[in-house]
Amino acid sequence: SWQMRAVALYVRATRKKRYATREAGLAFLHSAKGPSDPPAKALGDSRVSTHRVRGRDVHVVRGPGHTASAAGAVVYLHGGAYTNEVVDQQWAFVAALAARTGVEVHVPIYGLAPHHTASEAVDLVAEVVHGLVAQGRSVVLLGDSAGGGLALVAAQQAAPAVRQRVAGLLLIAPWIDLTMANPAVDAVEPTDPWLTRAGLHPIARSWAGDLALDDPVVSPLFGDLTGLPPVEVRVGTRDITAPDCRELERRMPDGAAFALHVEDGAIHDYPLLRLPDAPPVEVEFIASSEAPGGLGEPGTAPIAAALANAIFASVSISATCACC
Repeated sequence: SWQMRAVALYVRATRKKRYATREAGLAFLHSAKGPSDPPAKALGDSRVSTHRVRGRDVHVVRGPGHTASAAGAVVYLHGGAYTNEVVDQQWAFVAALAARTGVEVHVPIYGLAPHHTASEAVDLVAEVVHGLVAQGRSVVLLGDSAGGGLALVAAQQAAPAVRQRVAGLLLIAPWIDLTMANPAVDAVEPTDPWLTRAGLHPIARSWAGDLALDDPVVSPLFGDLTGLPPVEVRVGTRDITAPDCRELERRMPDGAAFALHVEDGAIHDYPLLRLPDAPPVEVEFIASSEAPGGLGEPGTAPIAAALANAIFASVSISATCACC
């Protein structure tokens, strides 16, 4: 659409420089971090409570329609190349999701590079998910960009009893291979107005810490893909994460509940950019649950259609998202 093209031009002018060179990536990595507290202006009528897990804040966002009987929860992991804090547009996304579905959205504020690493974030998310499962609740893991990669790692690393209570994964332009060695990226990178491997390489190296870049805790593309809950991925063709999303589809075991939607002409994190002429997004394998406020039975296709639609079609987010 012309709106997507206009947003791409804006993003190229304002965001591309962050990742244009190794030096730019290092500068962004070591830049001061902003606050991660949920801003009132982005939350609208939603309510927020905060507790601590492993010394990190976990914010729980509840929309006006939330009821204590809601059995499920969403764990949202924000993008930002593992070095940028959660921003206002992402909080607005979370608030709209909670308001439209009546489901709690839990937002762990994981530590960022260069002062924190992948292993720390995985341990934090594991404890958050385990705590929800211990309450008898089903969980949907949702993440965009770096957060999408972290969500997939969390599912892969979960103990079998915990994984059985994960109803599904919804991944938006996930960063799943921090080696960025897929040769298919060569053809996509010139068309991506946002991301460049040169600037991302030092960030990836910092995030990995003592681990290799192809360690599954860092790059879930190389992890165990058997026994996962249903997975849905959204990515645009003008996004350097797209080739690895296609590779993930290729590597998924036969019979796995997996849906990949590649939007022609769309840029990184496009589902968070609500454009006026964007067509409704059809959910491919996620169907509604019979239980009001529920997320369906873990490990099966039913995750609330309202949830998926809120994520992929109905959330009004600024087209100038600064997520990455």
